[in-house]
Amino acid sequence: MKLFQIYHKIILLFFIFMFMAPSVFADDLSPSDDTFDISEILGDIESIETNSDTSELPTINSRAYVVIDRKSNTILIGKNENQKKKMASTTKIMTALVVIEHCDLSDTVEVSKKAASTGGSRLGLKTGDKLTVCDLLYGLMMRSGNDAAVCLSEHVAGSITDFANLMNEKAKSLGLSNTHFVTPHGLDEDEHYTTAYELAILSNYAMNNEIFAKIVGTKNYTITINGYPKTLTNTNELLGVLNGVYGIKTGFTNGANRCLVTCCKRGDMDIICVVLGADTKKYRTTDSIKLIEYAFQNFTYVNIEEIISNHFEIWKKENLPTITVSKGVSNYLDITFEEIPYSSIPVRSDLVNNFQVYINYESNLNAPISKGTSIGTITLELEEQTIYSGDILVNTNIEHKNILDYLYDFCQNFSNIFNSILEI
Repeated sequence: MKLFQIYHKIILLFFIFMFMAPSVFADDLSPSDDTFDISEILGDIESIETNSDTSELPTINSRAYVVIDRKSNTILIGKNENQKKKMASTTKIMTALVVIEHCDLSDTVEVSKKAASTGGSRLGLKTGDKLTVCDLLYGLMMRSGNDAAVCLSEHVAGSITDFANLMNEKAKSLGLSNTHFVTPHGLDEDEHYTTAYELAILSNYAMNNEIFAKIVGTKNYTITINGYPKTLTNTNELLGVLNGVYGIKTGFTNGANRCLVTCCKRGDMDIICVVLGADTKKYRTTDSIKLIEYAFQNFTYVNIEEIISNHFEIWKKENLPTITVSKGVSNYLDITFEEIPYSSIPVRSDLVNNFQVYINYESNLNAPISKGTSIGTITLELEEQTIYSGDILVNTNIEHKNILDYLYDFCQNFSNIFNSILEI
């Protein structure tokens, strides 16, 4: 009887585990109650809460989101974009980047027992399987394989902990101060987090890597495991479906909820959209489409370099003659402003004429003055937000007068006085 009860409990626990597994360990998987027909959303994109009032943002379910311009990292729109959040499998953006930067993609890797037993979204690896780093990367990013993540981390660094250290070192080098990694796959950990904005910055950096961009932009791909082919389909529901989308990564855990990072380019505008913490896959998809469409419909590129240059030239004509250089061999100043890191930024259409340029400067200077010396600042603002701030710089050296210079000035002044007397 006791033996029967033990078997009964084991079977019961097995079924409980099987029932709970998708919700506890799931990552990028779609439970039956979270499936939807994307054509229902894409059928009439124009009906998705577009509004003639560009200041009114679309209604979004996701807890945090941001849309940035890829050229300048400028935030177009955002909500809670600087709050620390769990990010599920969007973690693998950093995982893939570190792998690509640290090893040969043609290397063959043997799958460990630890990697093969990793739960959640899986590539389906078994202990002893052999495949290349390149194929593991496709399995990591397209199928979101947690087993592939562990396998790669062990290959690169020897352990998950040591690989996480590499991830954090990379985050630090990119200035991601509100990002911290514990695992290569993104299953929930208290100290594993990022922000929507920093995830967008990381994604922008990663997409500049040609290998990375090619992998996340692939819809279907066949890898080889132990010499046998296996075809993968990308988990990114917008790739190849929404106009202009060309990457990058999905994510889901109980702690993070639904997450999606999307790159989209139409014409000259190239953006990254991040949504974190959507309640369902349908919400994350709808939210992403709403934000992407809002950005393309309501933002236009403005040449801020031209605005600053025009204002600076007018200011120079009016103010440069009033600047004095005491004890200098010359009173002539050749000045410019610090280089603008990007010439154009996307601006909401109703705000394109609202730029303000402010210049602060020193009117009384003392020689010597070295080339590159700052004599003031020029600032561009939009709606009280600083778009650009740079130094006003001297282009040439101005030496301090010496005794001969003073003697020359004395003689010159004496000559002028003498000539004036003669004219009388």
